[in-house]
Amino acid sequence: MNHLLTLPWESTDDSSPIAARIAAWAAREIIEQRYEPGQFLTEAELAEAQKASRTPAREAMLQLERWRLVRLVPKKGAIVTTVTRQERRDLLAVRAMFEIDAVQMFTVDSDFAPLARDLRTLLDRQQKALEAEHSLDFASFDYAFHARIIRSGGNGVVDEMLSTMGPRLARLTYQVVIDNPNPLDPLFDEHAELTDLAERGDATEFGKLVRLHIKASHFPQNSK
Repeated sequence: MNHLLTLPWESTDDSSPIAARIAAWAAREIIEQRYEPGQFLTEAELAEAQKASRTPAREAMLQLERWRLVRLVPKKGAIVTTVTRQERRDLLAVRAMFEIDAVQMFTVDSDFAPLARDLRTLLDRQQKALEAEHSLDFASFDYAFHARIIRSGGNGVVDEMLSTMGPRLARLTYQVVIDNPNPLDPLFDEHAELTDLAERGDATEFGKLVRLHIKASHFPQNSK
């Protein structure tokens, strides 16, 4: 079983259905703000941009709505959503709940080797993205890092929900990266420490640091 969750534009290729490719491409455009919040989109625009017919473009638009990246306007098109402060807090609260629930499953006898191996891989990728100043890649690997911790809990229903939330979570992290890149080094350092603890199999300290990392990086004291 592949324990790493990827985002739509990373998991589609020329063999993927055209609707999936259009949705993945459009999601990336929205996250990188080439389609800006509040901008109006039509199926015709998506179809033309990807040299496709209106039918797969319509399916792609429905997928974008499921990801909550657009809000459909009946018989007209869709509006790119705006991430509100409340939505940000709500999304991250749900992710934190999933993550804390997963680490509560760890015991001193847990096999940390698969988790540690995957976190090390993702940490290396995140470091390269940080050095290359590739903001979307950094956000993608941040999502994958936290998703891997959550998936260690083995909850299939949570897996499904996490996949749907992926583009929105990546959008949040991307926004943090481009708005204020200075906190990225501490965030990365905590990911490195979590990886080290996983490699040592220290369930207690790993769980403690997960909680502290969530609170420090997403729920600062001055957040309103």
